[in-house]
Amino acid sequence: MTAPAVLTAVDSAVAADKLTPSAAENLKAWLTEPRYADYAAECAAHVERGDWQALDDAFWTIIPFGTGGRRGRMYPIGSNAINDRTIGESAQGLANYVKENADSAGAPLSVAICRDTRHNGERFAKLCAEVMVAAGFKVYFLRGFRSTPELSFAVRYKSCSCGIMVTASHNPPSDNAVKVYWSTGAQVLPPHDKGIIERVMSCGEIVRGDFDKAVAEGQIVYCEEEIDKAFIDNVVGQAVPGPRELKVIYSPLHGVGGTAVTPVLERDGFQDVEVFGPHAEPDGDFPNVPGHVSNPERPEVFEAMIERAKETDADLCVASDPDCDRIGLAARLESGGDGWATISGNQIGALLADFLLESRKGNLTPEHFNVITLVTTQLTRRIGDSYGVKTVTDLLVGFKWIAQAIDANGPEKFVLGTEESHGYLVGTYVRDKDGAAAAMLACELAAKLKSQGKTLHEKLDDLFWQHGLHAERTINVQMPGSEGMGRMMEVMDEFRTNTPQSLGPLKVDQMRDYKNNLTVKLGGPAPPAPLEGPTGDLVILDLSSDECPEGTYVACRPSGTEPKIKFYLFGYTPAEQLHDMEEAKEDLEKLLDAIEADLKKFAGV
Repeated sequence: MTAPAVLTAVDSAVAADKLTPSAAENLKAWLTEPRYADYAAECAAHVERGDWQALDDAFWTIIPFGTGGRRGRMYPIGSNAINDRTIGESAQGLANYVKENADSAGAPLSVAICRDTRHNGERFAKLCAEVMVAAGFKVYFLRGFRSTPELSFAVRYKSCSCGIMVTASHNPPSDNAVKVYWSTGAQVLPPHDKGIIERVMSCGEIVRGDFDKAVAEGQIVYCEEEIDKAFIDNVVGQAVPGPRELKVIYSPLHGVGGTAVTPVLERDGFQDVEVFGPHAEPDGDFPNVPGHVSNPERPEVFEAMIERAKETDADLCVASDPDCDRIGLAARLESGGDGWATISGNQIGALLADFLLESRKGNLTPEHFNVITLVTTQLTRRIGDSYGVKTVTDLLVGFKWIAQAIDANGPEKFVLGTEESHGYLVGTYVRDKDGAAAAMLACELAAKLKSQGKTLHEKLDDLFWQHGLHAERTINVQMPGSEGMGRMMEVMDEFRTNTPQSLGPLKVDQMRDYKNNLTVKLGGPAPPAPLEGPTGDLVILDLSSDECPEGTYVACRPSGTEPKIKFYLFGYTPAEQLHDMEEAKEDLEKLLDAIEADLKKFAGV
């Protein structure tokens, strides 16, 4: 087909509803604009074959920066895919923006870069290094694969202008991404995120240097040995003294955990750690993980590990995700018993908060603080209250907001940052969640409890008796592609404009709309009231009944990194209403079941 014929075919596909108008607009740019010349032939081939669905998925939007950066499915072409062009323009846009807005005017520009075990990780990391070198940056490059928190550490340790981590965290093997970090070691915050994406979207030519030449000339510096040592030293510096007698089954889930969790546990005195063989090999296909999704939030990834734990009489199972910034846990239900169960992200955070605060008892002040998000369990806040420390709670989802709160409230008084999706942060050496530090603290707590004849689950019940029973549930509804994005927007609008009057047996008292910063009372004439807090695409529905007056609510938000909408369910029974713990747990789970059913019905899924 001639070039005009290809463009005519694109228009015809739009007219036949085979291609969305936005996809056609972006596709035409890649077919005709000089900056996309290297990809025009492949785009045209797709048109000639009539691969309209693939083209629509790849072009219907320009892949945005979300809560963790720019993430998506790898595909050789497309503005909505991860490929050489979108990675290259991400690096070029970052370089252009940082040069204009560096924190220290006139200071030498530098960047730290590393990657995890995913496919094309080394290729994309080197591409980013070449772009940054050509833009005048000195590159601190960590060869092999390393954890995301080590990248955050490297940015701070080397006083870099910015950082780039090539990872898609726990996404499927088809995906990859870049996470962009500012000079603080935190993921990029407003206004820098918008400024960078503006440079990315307007990026014309991508200028690349020669990687090997830059290494020879000292513009790219290999520094993994130096950074590894300093990073491990700082992680172990967060250790809490106590028993270390614990048998651990640890899984890196085919990721980078062998460079972080394993050496940290060894340095901290844990001598009986078995790396789970089927998950030990670094492999971007995640071959031995159920569904090939290496997400420690998923109980399925622990099934084989638990069987190994039973065989070896282990005490704890720990898993970190592929870039080792999050962990999951499984433990015995009772000391000496055969039953095992996983522990949710909210529960791990609450356990760690209590462990750290108890270890610092006597040295705490009202200025000490924990940090959680609006979709994190209130159990952590109640634990903080009992120790007389404050909890920063009014934050959108994303660890960058937790990092910002740490600096805003004073890092010297910071105790723990935690979010429901299994991310935890202690200390001041990084500004992102760290799976190595979280694994270390979890093992320390488990060892302490073992010395007392308790398990993590039994300790959790102790916290429930003291602070009330808390039950949480997260529901992920996948909505891929351009149609899915439209549906996500419809569902969020529906919650705002046609708020359900009840969910399960509970009435909806009010709707908190963080996008428009309004609180709307249901069932009354009161007009919407201003809502203090952050601004973002989040809705919270507060529920109640005569038996359940407070603390039960639902949060709804579209994911910032994946094509899905997320519902967060929170159930609460005050401590004074608890009589039979197991019965109370069953009742609360039944309540969440009923709320979930109505939520899905309302959302049409």
